[in-house]
Amino acid sequence: MKVKKQQKRALMLTSVASMIEQFNMPNIELMQNLGYTVDVACNFKEGSTCSDEELKLLRKRLHEMGVRCYQIDFVRDVTRLTQNLKAFWQVERLLSKNRYEFLHCHSPIGGVVGRTAGKLTGTKVIYTAHGFHFFKGAPLQNWLIYYPVEKLCSYWTDILITINQEDYAFAKAKMKAKKVVYVPGVGVDLSQFGHSDVNREDLRKELDIPENMLWVLSVGELIKRKNHETLIRAVAATEGVYLTIAGQGPLTEYLRNLTLELGVSDRVKLLGYRTDVPSLGACADVFALPSFQEGLSLALMEGMSGANPVICSRIRGNTDLIDEGKGGFLFDPHSVESAAEALQKIKSADLAAMGAYNMQKIRQFDLETVMERVKSVYEEISHGDKA
Repeated sequence: MKVKKQQKRALMLTSVASMIEQFNMPNIELMQNLGYTVDVACNFKEGSTCSDEELKLLRKRLHEMGVRCYQIDFVRDVTRLTQNLKAFWQVERLLSKNRYEFLHCHSPIGGVVGRTAGKLTGTKVIYTAHGFHFFKGAPLQNWLIYYPVEKLCSYWTDILITINQEDYAFAKAKMKAKKVVYVPGVGVDLSQFGHSDVNREDLRKELDIPENMLWVLSVGELIKRKNHETLIRAVAATEGVYLTIAGQGPLTEYLRNLTLELGVSDRVKLLGYRTDVPSLGACADVFALPSFQEGLSLALMEGMSGANPVICSRIRGNTDLIDEGKGGFLFDPHSVESAAEALQKIKSADLAAMGAYNMQKIRQFDLETVMERVKSVYEEISHGDKA
């Protein structure tokens, strides 16, 4: 009697559903193309930056792809041990029941839970570090909390993926994963950027941006880590600059009040959630990313893909992408004066030449290149032995 071959299964694990929607759909499609039945496990109910409607559409799309979805009650607060212990047992039961060929986990919480559960169940584990929380210049408490945990869990990691050069060098020297690899970010689909369905002049008119003013676009969640306050204060100190910020978050009202306090509510506009970011990027003059911390910013890569010159914070990840004086200017994210100086420099720069430089450089970070690297990782873990 012919024995039916068992279907290969793989699990994609993240703390929140927005990490699936923003970063991992290409990875899931790649797994399926390699012959895997893929399951997704994350918190679909809380913590995401996606709206309820977007989450509904995500689950619908996953269902249509034949992906099973599992609710895991992760919380992003590392101090809520009881809740995250519950999430751990949920993941451990899932791994024990379905016997996946491998697990690909993301985010600090998802990485700790996934690797610990993988150790207990004998499941092979890939972990993508989207930027270690300990880095050059990070607060001491980050090193005291996150580094020992990441170090311990690295012993239970078959393949550790890092997405910027600083993390890669550190992981190679200090972490104990069976293998450490560098993948240039999560990949950006270059075909989606650099063109617009709307007329540039019409969009500027819609946003009340005078033609003779420098239009700076920033994209990101309105949270402290994204550091929009420094950028707003720098714009307030720089004549001839208009700033639009696409994104939503808990600091919306604070930042709106700040623009009123500084008297720049006519020059700084909070656009909220936008579905036309590629068009905004294609029409804006400059892209800005003032974050305190990034792994390798997808928003920044998308800005570069739109042929935008850039001003951004001089931090890990950003320095992988932006070459000073060629693709833009970097500044100290803790200094309004430094950010204002970057704005002044870019006002007098050759914007077209910088944009063209960034368009050329971003090709090494495009989605096709990244997927080839990830494909090699998936093929290797499929054929390798458990660490």
